[in-house]
Amino acid sequence: MISIIIPLYNRADKLDKCLMSISKQTYENYEIIVVNDRSTEGLSEVIKKYKKIFGYKIEFYHNQVNHGAPYSRNKGFRFSKGEYVIFCDADLILKPDTLEVMLDTLRNNPKASYAYTSFLYGFKKFKLWDFNEEKLKEMPYIQSFTLIRREHFPKVGWDESLKKFQDWDLWLTMLEEGHKGVWVNNYLFKVQGGGTMSSWLPSIFYKIFPFMKKVKKYREAEKIIKNKHNLNI
Repeated sequence: MISIIIPLYNRADKLDKCLMSISKQTYENYEIIVVNDRSTEGLSEVIKKYKKIFGYKIEFYHNQVNHGAPYSRNKGFRFSKGEYVIFCDADLILKPDTLEVMLDTLRNNPKASYAYTSFLYGFKKFKLWDFNEEKLKEMPYIQSFTLIRREHFPKVGWDESLKKFQDWDLWLTMLEEGHKGVWVNNYLFKVQGGGTMSSWLPSIFYKIFPFMKKVKKYREAEKIIKNKHNLNI
């Protein structure tokens, strides 16, 4: 079984589209765990709608205070039961065969601990590449929407102190524990605009505009990760 863990803060409209895409999956042996991190938007209609569609396959949990996505992901993992887990942000829309293709890839690559895929953000294609250990140490290229073998998920979980590069930190932690990934050469999901990647900048900006506020914050966050994992800066 696959446990689909969704950390949620507002975005009720995006959650609606995300859950609808999950309901159309060709692979049906899954559970959905939504962890609501003190959203202020009305979610009651969305909850009611998908309780009817999924029944026992979906559970909604509510944090008492706002903790952030890493905390919600860790909480969702503690409630999950699947042999495989995948962390799905509420602003993603999955192709109907997403879970099936990612699971088949992982099963066909027994030495891999997780399977990741290329994706779309609006009309832009983010095409990735085969797993490269050295490349991972240099830059964050694997998104958090990745199918992971439960037994290889780090005991420390997601680092709840990080504000940025939480996924990069997770893959580096797994690499240090001897766990590597396998790339699915396909575009299996789409990021809805205005969500987690809305602050994305083309890579050239980081080279020619080092004085920009977003670029400075990026470099500061990058330094935190590289210091934590003893990587050359």
